[in-house]
Amino acid sequence: MKNPIPADDPLQWPATLLDVGGLEAPEPMVRILEALDTLPERGSLRVLIDREPHPLYRVLERYEFRHRTCPTGDGRYELLIWQVPLSSAA
Repeated sequence: MKNPIPADDPLQWPATLLDVGGLEAPEPMVRILEALDTLPERGSLRVLIDREPHPLYRVLERYEFRHRTCPTGDGRYELLIWQVPLSSAA
């Protein structure tokens, strides 16, 4: 029997990978925002990017997305973005 996707742990939700490394501004932000438009409920977007995207954080906050950013060790960053499902928001 298949285990259900944990409703309360976004780090365990299925993630779509988007590599925006090597792109000139504003292309990384444009591609990230386009991908977020199609993000399914209880899904996340895993982004690989060349620099920490400080301007994106304000946009994510405005649209009620959550994120976690970690350096990858090779000078890049991995950004995991998700939105709290309406059924879980209180």
